[in-house]
Amino acid sequence: MAVEVSRRRFTVEEYHRMTEARILTEDDRVELIDGEIVEMTPIGSRHAACVTRLNHLFSAQVGQVALVSVQNPIRLGEHSEPQPDLALLRPRSDFYAQAHPGPGDILLVVEVAEVSAHYDRAIKLPLYAQAGIPEVWLVDLAHDRVEVCRSPEPRGYQEIKQFGRGQRLSPLALSELHLPAEAVLG
Repeated sequence: MAVEVSRRRFTVEEYHRMTEARILTEDDRVELIDGEIVEMTPIGSRHAACVTRLNHLFSAQVGQVALVSVQNPIRLGEHSEPQPDLALLRPRSDFYAQAHPGPGDILLVVEVAEVSAHYDRAIKLPLYAQAGIPEVWLVDLAHDRVEVCRSPEPRGYQEIKQFGRGQRLSPLALSELHLPAEAVLG
């Protein structure tokens, strides 16, 4: 006899109430992905260094054009609130104190993967595409490349290009900014 198992998806509001009730704490390394609370991969030193490097690179160059958000939540709808490694956001005078940024606020998402590239490609990138995030960079440290994903559609990104050492990357929203791939990869 087959047993049916039903899953209950959480909303972003329920997820936040879990923090208020201290079921989850700010120290828990979790994010809400399509209604499921997912434990995040531990951050290795190469991963941490890459995020710090990207923060330094972008902060020095974006000026007043964008806000650099590091490992902070973004709200993608009723059931998803991932925490990308870095996001470039449209400037807002309250620095998003009233609410986490949503898809319309996001210029670029960057995910850094030391061991999680498969998960990011299979789960997070489609989620970002469904939400209409215009551009995502997947920094794949294991394969020494940056995958630039653009043209989001409900089934995924339609344009995916790989960049390696010796090549330059430019975010769509900041086309005047040219970063050498080796500056991103370290």
